[in-house]
This record gives sequence, structure tokens and C-alpha cells, in this order.
Amino acid sequence: MDFSKILGQEHLKNHLMKSTDNGRISHAQLFVGDEGSGTLPTAIAYAQYILCSSNKDKSACELKCSKLMHPDLHFAFPVATNDKIKSHPVSNLFLEEWRNFILSNPYGNLFEWLQSIGIENKQGQIGVDEAEEIVKALKLKSYEGGYKVMIIWMAEKMHPSAANKLLKLIEEPPEKTVFILVAIREDQIISTIKSRCQVLNFPLLSEEDITKGLVEREGTDLPIAKQIAQQADGSFNKALHLLHNNNADEQFEQWFITWVRAAFKAKGNATVIQHLIEWSETISKTGRETQKRFLNYCLQFFRQALLLNYNAESLVFIQPKTTSFKLENFAPFVHSGNILEINNELNDAIYHIERNGNAKIILLDLSIKLTRLLHSKEV
Repeated sequence: MDFSKILGQEHLKNHLMKSTDNGRISHAQLFVGDEGSGTLPTAIAYAQYILCSSNKDKSACELKCSKLMHPDLHFAFPVATNDKIKSHPVSNLFLEEWRNFILSNPYGNLFEWLQSIGIENKQGQIGVDEAEEIVKALKLKSYEGGYKVMIIWMAEKMHPSAANKLLKLIEEPPEKTVFILVAIREDQIISTIKSRCQVLNFPLLSEEDITKGLVEREGTDLPIAKQIAQQADGSFNKALHLLHNNNADEQFEQWFITWVRAAFKAKGNATVIQHLIEWSETISKTGRETQKRFLNYCLQFFRQALLLNYNAESLVFIQPKTTSFKLENFAPFVHSGNILEINNELNDAIYHIERNGNAKIILLDLSIKLTRLLHSKEV
């Protein structure tokens, strides 16, 4: 994967190429950007540029990198046990699935990755076993005599014990060894790791870049590509999701509508609390990654309702498929007097679910709070 395959991010690509050409390659770098902004494909393209620029057989080197099979290109990413790997899961045991995943959609997200290896009901992590594998791999000499590159994807999923084990190696790596950490949430990476990295922040993709990507890569008609790009929030992965109409959103919509309707009725009606309990039980039976995706969907739904309430119709793209639920009727209940608190409560719920809190209790607590918030008046 070379830089020409990366959507947008021209200034970052130019910076990475120029710094490599000038021999100024930082031994530890942290690429930070939202899902779908291109952090991982850029990291892979950068690794290829480092490995192949000075290689005598450049075309062979690029071919190996394009297939993610270069012996000096290493990967670490969140994993967990599944039907095939019963214990001590590490990235090397999932390399075939990883290559297929990245080559089919380099802009894919963590949920899609976990789904592809059959562990969407678990939370993947980069554990201490992985750290030991990284140490072993990087202590060996470069196979082709040049650089060795280790890409750690979703570095915020690194367990503290793994991070501490890698600390010295990241601070003082062997000669011609480069770490590229890729993350969405910089604040979730322990400070001792972060302080040793050069940080590159990736902006969201422009609508023009997403439109171009949809037209050239997916064969999308230009008017449709432009419409999707407006809805994609700067994420090419979300644009692909919208283009292919993932069925998960239909399920999320049903859960959301059931939830807010019960929350409306629950005020002053204790019997309806049972409906909220049943709703919480239903969602809690899904995997934690699904729960987090659903809560992020709720965040987006509330924001869209707020925009509609304040007459910003041009920015509203959610169109509920449930005919009995009208966004324009729901919108007046989302306003300046409650949106910040709704936003905070949803983000708190996501935070606690990420940390293995009891999902049923977290969701029920969120539901009871929503009952109060939806009936609050705008000041």
C-alpha cells in the first residue's frame, strides 16, 4: 500500500516522505485520528516507504508490502480467544485474517475487525503475551538488512502490563527499528508511552476526498457520492457503511425508538420501569462492542434531533425508517437545556462498558436518567 492509495491527508503524507528522504525518521511515532480518517493505511504506506526507499529491489519490496507479507513489517492489534484460539491469543495467530481484513477495507474499525475473527462479543486487547512477542521479534536482526517497522493498531487497547513491558524498548529500540502506534483516543494511552512518541494528529477527511474515494473505488455515481460524503462526518469507513446500508442501523433504530418511548412514558408511571428493565436486559445480552456502537448511534441520533430543532435541516441526514416515528416530532424534546447532559450520560455509559462494568445496571441507570432529561424544559 503506497501513499497514492491514501485519501486526502496530503500535508501529513508529504511530511512523512520528506522526513524519510532526509533521514529524520523518529523511532517512535503516534498517529492519532478518528475512525475512517486513514491512520492505519497511512501507517502501512509509511512503513512501505521506509522499507523500500533504500531497497535495491524496490519493486519486490513493494510487492511484499502490498500483500502485508514483508518479513520486516510487523503488526500488533487487539485480539481475544475464539473458537480456534483457545488461550494466549496474540496477533501472529491471526495474521491471515488480518491481511484479508486490511486488504478488503484498510479503513475498517475495531468492531469490524473483532467481528471478522468471531469475537465481537468480547473486548479485544493487546496483552502482555503480545508484548513478549513484540520484544522477541524486534530483538532479531532485520531480515533484509534495513529497517524493521512495528505497527501497533488501536494502541489505546494495550493493557497497562503490556505497555510497561514495552516501555524500555520504545524508549531505546534496536538500531533501525521504528514503532508506529495508531490510536483513536490519545488520552487512553498511558503517559509514559505517549511521552516517548512523536505525535501526528490526523484531521477528518474532507467531503471532496470522501466523494473522490467513493467514485473511484466503489464506482458510486457522483450525486450519490456527494450526498453520502455530507453524512459521513469525515470518515471513509462510515461512508462505506452508508453506501452499503449496513443492517445494524435498522436494529439500532428499533432499540432507540423503543427506549425513548419507554423513557417518555416512565415519568410518573412506575409500571413502565419494567419496560426499561426489559430493554436494558435485551441490550446487555449483546457484545460490549455492539453496546458501544449502539450508544454512539444514540449520540448521533440526539445530535440530529437537536439540529432539526434549531432549524438546521440541511445538516440533518438521519431519516427513520419506522413510519410511526417522526424525527420532527421528537426534535423539540432535545434542546440546549438537556443536550449536554444527555451527551455526558451516554459517554459515561460507553466509558463504563469499556471497563467491563455490568451492562444491565449501566443501561438501566442511563434509562432512568433519560426519563428525567427528556422531560426537562429549555431555559
